[in-house]
Amino acid sequence: MSEQHTADGSGEADLDVAIVGAGFSGLYMLHRLRGLGLSARVFEKADDVGGTWYWNRYPGARCDSESHIYCYSFSDALLDEWEWSERYPEQPEVLRYLRYAADHLDLRRDVEFETEVTSAVFEEDSGTWTVSTDDGSQVSARFFVTAVGCLSKPYLPDFDGLESFEGEWYHTGRWPHDPVDFDGKRVAVVGTGASGIQAIPEIADDAGHLTVFQRTPNYAVPARNRPLTPAEYDEIRERYDEIWAQSRDSGFGMPFDTAAPTAADLSTEAVREVLEPRWQEGGFRFLLAFEDLLINEETNRKVSEFIRSKIRETVDDPEVAATLVPTDHPYASKRPPLHTDYYETYNRDHVRLVSVRESPIEELTPEGIRTADEHHAFDTVVFATGFDAMTGTLFDMDIEGKDGTHLEEKWADGPRTYLGLAVHDFPNMFTITGPQSPSVLTNMPVSIEQHVEWIADCIEYMEREDLRVVEPTEAAEEEWVAHSNEVADQTLYSEADSWYRGENIPGKPRIFTPYAGGLDLYRQQCAEVAANDYEGFDLGESADATTAD
Repeated sequence: MSEQHTADGSGEADLDVAIVGAGFSGLYMLHRLRGLGLSARVFEKADDVGGTWYWNRYPGARCDSESHIYCYSFSDALLDEWEWSERYPEQPEVLRYLRYAADHLDLRRDVEFETEVTSAVFEEDSGTWTVSTDDGSQVSARFFVTAVGCLSKPYLPDFDGLESFEGEWYHTGRWPHDPVDFDGKRVAVVGTGASGIQAIPEIADDAGHLTVFQRTPNYAVPARNRPLTPAEYDEIRERYDEIWAQSRDSGFGMPFDTAAPTAADLSTEAVREVLEPRWQEGGFRFLLAFEDLLINEETNRKVSEFIRSKIRETVDDPEVAATLVPTDHPYASKRPPLHTDYYETYNRDHVRLVSVRESPIEELTPEGIRTADEHHAFDTVVFATGFDAMTGTLFDMDIEGKDGTHLEEKWADGPRTYLGLAVHDFPNMFTITGPQSPSVLTNMPVSIEQHVEWIADCIEYMEREDLRVVEPTEAAEEEWVAHSNEVADQTLYSEADSWYRGENIPGKPRIFTPYAGGLDLYRQQCAEVAANDYEGFDLGESADATTAD
């Protein structure tokens, strides 16, 4: 940190707002707070802005929302001046965009880079937060805002013998800045989630031999990436007001219409007539072919079988195809990846697929990986094993609220929030795209902007009304948790073992974590809370004024 700060308990904070994370969320939060005339600082453990796009540099890393909606909508200047090169931008281009936005908005002067938050404690006597960092410094702030992202803490299974492996190994979520040389090497990729599906075709281009270790096959839809033409961009700019309005009023934060209400009563041929054009178009427009995809088992069964048929048509070896075909969960009940030549990769002579359900990984050895059936020799191992999603990074900060309540203890049986924005017993703390908000089920920038704007409006309201402390009531939190769980139970999300439910982390509570009711419904509920003078929140002039109802 550039200055030494201390929290003296006097009630006079060093900052109005302390923000953690300099990705999409933290940068916009800083910009909005500046507009209110408030002092704010962002603490970022990386040496640059970017958030997830700073860390995830693996080969093939690419956005799976279309570029023209994977950006800020609040700035006409940014929309006019920045032009995306492709339908789905690669990681370097998204990172360049966030750097450009930070410079355009002059945000860097209020970001402390290479500074990791190690704890945040609510001081009840002063109604402020004391935020400690890894260099031993502290800063006090009236408000504490987490902007750490939902997929920020990489998860590496506890493989026996990893320390003995004499080759190189990497995790897709913490990729080195310098290029990794796979040329002619024997490479393993462990994991076939979204990151693995993007990385595997790229690594196969260079590797001498590639072995993919798959636990659970995924439904992947082609992205159909391509350059954007000037004419397309002109049309996008002309329609941006309409595009953003439609995105905000949609369930997934995307401006795409559904083709039909249901497939349940359609013949196989009629379903194919709806799906085939969207398959050729690619991307999440396919996901929106039928309105009831995630609530109607028959619709989902027909769409899932369509994708299975495409996998079988693409993969030459019937046995490999059978291993790649998902049968244990409905389509989109887990994160639905997009791909570029993923299934085609398994037609290459130097690529092999190993099912770890049939032959589990037992250990890493100095030379490679030993499964139940054989030993595989490798020069390089890539772990595409995902993240401790939604809560992992929040727990790492050791957040302590009222009466010594630690967030990890409070959420021992699963997250408990109000609107995914705030937590009872943690006054003046806001969680951007926190658990039990739509977050990862949507186009993230649209959800991020809604959260940032709601938080900024709430703080502005408090400033106007001379209020010092805001905290959700226990009753409001209970009702929101019950509502969030009820909505999830009405969907097909509950039929899959996924990181949405913490299934990938040993010992983690098995609870569906995002809000499944759709961004459009969620926005309405948040707006109603604000319009009713922040119904469900206790607001007071001091920490003592907020009490559980």
